Amino acid sequence: MVVRSELKNPPKNAAALRIDGKIVDLDSVPPSGAAVEYVTLDSQEGLEILRHSTAHLMAQAILELFPGAQLTIGPPIDSGFYYDIDLDRSFVPEDLKEIEKRMSKLAKRGFPIERDEIDRADALKLFEERGESYKIEMINELPAGETISIYRQGDFVDLCRGPHMSSTAKLKHFKLLSVAGAYWRGDEKNKMLQRIYGTSYPGREDLEKHLKRLEEAKARDHRVLGKQLGLFLVDENAGPGLIYWQPKGNLVRRVVERFWEDEHIKREYQLVTIPHIARDELFKISGHYDFYRENMYVLNIDEQEYVLKPMNCPGHILIYQEETRSYRDLPYRLAEMGTVYRYERSGVLHGMLRVRGFTQDDAHIFCTPEQAEDEVIDVIDLAQFMLETFGYEKFEIELSVHDPENFDKYAGTREDWAASEEALKRALETREIPYKRIEGEAAFYGPKIDIKMLDALGRGWQGPTIQFDFNLPKRFNLRYVGSDGDRHLVVMIHRTVLGSMERFVGGLIEHYAGAFPTWLAPVQAKVMTITDDQIPFGKKVAQNLRDAGHRVESDFRNEKIGKKIREAQLAKIPYMLVIGAREMESGQVALRVRGKGDVGALALEEVMSQIRSDVESRAFSPGEN
Repeated sequence: MVVRSELKNPPKNAAALRIDGKIVDLDSVPPSGAAVEYVTLDSQEGLEILRHSTAHLMAQAILELFPGAQLTIGPPIDSGFYYDIDLDRSFVPEDLKEIEKRMSKLAKRGFPIERDEIDRADALKLFEERGESYKIEMINELPAGETISIYRQGDFVDLCRGPHMSSTAKLKHFKLLSVAGAYWRGDEKNKMLQRIYGTSYPGREDLEKHLKRLEEAKARDHRVLGKQLGLFLVDENAGPGLIYWQPKGNLVRRVVERFWEDEHIKREYQLVTIPHIARDELFKISGHYDFYRENMYVLNIDEQEYVLKPMNCPGHILIYQEETRSYRDLPYRLAEMGTVYRYERSGVLHGMLRVRGFTQDDAHIFCTPEQAEDEVIDVIDLAQFMLETFGYEKFEIELSVHDPENFDKYAGTREDWAASEEALKRALETREIPYKRIEGEAAFYGPKIDIKMLDALGRGWQGPTIQFDFNLPKRFNLRYVGSDGDRHLVVMIHRTVLGSMERFVGGLIEHYAGAFPTWLAPVQAKVMTITDDQIPFGKKVAQNLRDAGHRVESDFRNEKIGKKIREAQLAKIPYMLVIGAREMESGQVALRVRGKGDVGALALEEVMSQIRSDVESRAFSPGEN
């Protein structure tokens, strides 16, 4: 047996041990001959342990300040941690400050954080005595014979698998951020709880950097900017999770869609449009009705059941099936800006990023097995080109493959999976794209590539997806006539290169903080007059800009020019054309450019040339060329 003293002195930033691949508490004693290494706070696993322990510290502080509170669960998350609390009064910002103060006091007392394993009866008795009904419910749901572990720090006890930091003294740099509502177990039929979010870091500097990023993210919040800039709205009277595109937001969307359409036509995609509803039979054949029913909206029409389509693929399949296809007809690429509807719980809806009705840049490629790899490479190239054009420079790529130990849960044969996973892998490696392979994360019907674009703050946004499908070709008997004269199952690839328009435009709003490049801006130029005398000339200037194809607004109000300029700046308009008596006399305009300020008097042709150059080059900032 290897005893603790025989291990090397732990580094100061040690959070836990990894023994034979399993992460355990730092004071665990490894068996003789075990592979042992330290998990440190500069690793993702170490950071999660720190944050999980901070969630417990917060729960301890809450119980001391609010003795009637009921604890539920408090896990670490990507950016911090949360704990869901049942309390008969609402938490307010002042409460968070008091909880933070109590957390600091508790941390300084340096309570050892100790693990204890107990049997089910003792666990139930412990939490019954403490009056913690949610913990009792969780214990009763644990499988028979499963080890039940609790963690103690001072008088505080929590049901938890761990691991945790060794002492509350290790918890120094944390911040409570907000309170939100959350249903118990995420089920709207259950009680609404209060979720307190927080974050913690090993060092003060890292915490301050994170808080600064949060402030930057808050300033870029698409929900706030969407309202401020008049881009979109969500109205509770119409229903949550449904986006109403206002004129300016719709202009941005149309520019994106026109660009998308042009690029797809160049690449020999055929654009189609399918209805928003279909009989339930179509989705029973596809399997969506059985496996996805709880996320679908179902209607009764003429005593028959119809479905608001949750996916576009069955409709595209009908178009493929309309005639017999030869190998000479393949690849056959169908694409659509297709609107779909999916039920999402109200608690997860979030502006344009998580909605119930959205439009995907959906496409389905029907090809032979020999064509599949080249098609995947072409999709990767198209996705990269599209995203870089919109200003995204960095990406995270994930390759989701099957779990070989549980193959019975997947459609298709092992040969199908091996060939398709290899095709995706080779496609990524052909383009020298680094990726993370995730075993067991593939959908039951096929492996996939997911591409996340990183925005100006380094946050990942889900966008392009490339997915093989072994399920639908068999369910719909999708075949082509091969060169041997026999009929063969087609290879079907689902793909998006932007994702949903709602999420993509919402992401663009945050990426650019609402200051869209000139080619995307809903208003590219604003013409402003200093006095009423310049209005006739101002109208002529605005019309010339419109005739040249530019998106223009005019401000001829009887207001001070300073106010007009400030409002145009707040609206994040790329070009501001100011006209006073001097400009009218010279036939010029005084030009202000977003991000550059006053650039002087110019002829209108020069201004239009610059706007045209921005649009044609798709420059990220006005006046770059």
